[in-house]
Amino acid sequence: MIGLAALRAVMAGAPFAMPVGWQQATEQGAAVLAARLAEDGPIYGVNTGFGKLASTRIAPDKLAQLQLNLLRSHAAGTGAPLPAPVVRLVLALKALSLSRGASGVRVAVVDSLLQLLATDVLPVIPSKGSVGASGDLAPLAHCALVLVGEGEVFLNGQRRPGAESGIAPLTLGPKEGLALLNGTQVSTAIALANLFAAQDLLRTSLVAGALSVDAARGSDTPFDARIHALRGQPGQIRCAAALRGLMAGSEIRDSHREGDTRVQDPYSLRCQPQVAGACLDLLDNAAAVLQREANAVTDNPLVMADGDILSGGNFHAEPVAFAADTIALALAELGAISERRIALLVDPVLSGMPAFLVAEGGLHSGFMIAQVTAAALVAENRALATPRSVDSLPTSANQEDHVSMATGAALRLGEMAENLSSILSIELLCAAQGLEFHRPLATSAPLEAAHALVRSVAAPWDADRFMAPDMEAVRLLVQHGAFAALVELPA
Repeated sequence: MIGLAALRAVMAGAPFAMPVGWQQATEQGAAVLAARLAEDGPIYGVNTGFGKLASTRIAPDKLAQLQLNLLRSHAAGTGAPLPAPVVRLVLALKALSLSRGASGVRVAVVDSLLQLLATDVLPVIPSKGSVGASGDLAPLAHCALVLVGEGEVFLNGQRRPGAESGIAPLTLGPKEGLALLNGTQVSTAIALANLFAAQDLLRTSLVAGALSVDAARGSDTPFDARIHALRGQPGQIRCAAALRGLMAGSEIRDSHREGDTRVQDPYSLRCQPQVAGACLDLLDNAAAVLQREANAVTDNPLVMADGDILSGGNFHAEPVAFAADTIALALAELGAISERRIALLVDPVLSGMPAFLVAEGGLHSGFMIAQVTAAALVAENRALATPRSVDSLPTSANQEDHVSMATGAALRLGEMAENLSSILSIELLCAAQGLEFHRPLATSAPLEAAHALVRSVAAPWDADRFMAPDMEAVRLLVQHGAFAALVELPA
């Protein structure tokens, strides 16, 4: 099974290593399909029409035209093209699925996909138009058209006709068009891309949260391992350990271990392991589901080694939809608790620091509206977190009468991750500013590194200035994983 680390590397442009011996498995599947076709019986999608037209028999001399017509008619997507990293992953996942031999395609089809990936000539795939039912039909059709010399590609950053892809156009064999556009590879690729982003953002949220605890002169007692062992939730245990590691050796924390009259911190500080840990468990479960899906055969019908050709429903993307919906819950909750920490830091009653983290309050507004922006983004993510998997809408003349909406479920994660990046950038700015009020005391080594990262792009807030550039500069650091790299999250 291809692991998620390898798939993440493919997104970044690394070479994709196919499983050893894939050509033999692919050839065997194609041979089984050819033998069955020679028997002249009806085989769905091979010598019949598709969907509601499955009972229509197609003459042998029109089988190649059948497959080409399928690609052309189904390439009906719309919306902005998928980003290059996602398209790379789509190509890899499609090649991997077809190579297992259960799709009945020739080695040449898989080779063409791999050639596009190796040369970084990427099909233009519109992001919208799939309901995640009979596979990601429309987007995968746009991808497959390039293999026959049609459609469009991005070549050296320019949008060009698919005929300029540099690969020899294929004449499609029986079932090859159907196999190319039937499957969950687009929804899975989009979900995986956003899973990877969410994993980095969770780690960043731990850094921001620990920095906020020190800025607010909070307690690290709630992160004691004994507390979390008694509950036994694995994500909670891991996040508590990460927070302890982030705060270990903080002079700020040591300075108020004695004589602090506060009995307990607000939940946004104290319950971080419970909230982030539950989010971590959701992401881990989604990762397991998506890794299985990335390695799966999800087209239809399927060609068995014993000669049977079976019609089923592996193309239904319900597992991907559920995984995407749970990732959305994690993104929404990480942002919600981060915004509450921001609100705590700017509130002089709760933080004990100057209002809105700026001297001469009144003359200067400090981080007043930055917190408002965070609140607006939290509200957006709450709305976006509404499950998409429960919103089935029948298609194809009611042949596809229950659909997953997996592609839309995965697509909305990108906006949510962007919002969370901005929320966390605001928290990091506020927490870094809070530390300034405790100098000359230092925080821990990893949190000083986080503070230094913030200060590398945003100066201390001594007087009001243009706020948005600071937020964007820190957000870019968040997006690139700079803060995520500072935390050790135990396995």
